[in-house]
Amino acid sequence: MTPDGRGFSVRTAEYKGTILVNMCDEELVGRTVEEGALKVHLSKEFYSGEVVDKGEALRLIRTCSVINLAGTRSVSLAVENKMGAPEAVREIDEVPFLMIYKFAR
Repeated sequence: MTPDGRGFSVRTAEYKGTILVNMCDEELVGRTVEEGALKVHLSKEFYSGEVVDKGEALRLIRTCSVINLAGTRSVSLAVENKMGAPEAVREIDEVPFLMIYKFAR
């Protein structure tokens, strides 16, 4: 955990040369969000591996093949750096989510 609790909780995995990153605002790990029948648990198993600062989070967003983002800071970092479109963001219980897939040519 970062001293100010404002880091990014990240878990990375590699599969056949593809890098998958799951990232969320560190304070959201363990929280469950709900909207109607939709329920999403931001589990430690999915989002925890290490806590990184903004610079490292941005590097991961730029270099990975697939990324699952949750939380205001995580999603905003991708959108503000033109790595994701604002219209692709989905909110559940006031928590934004964004998935980015990069396709090689």
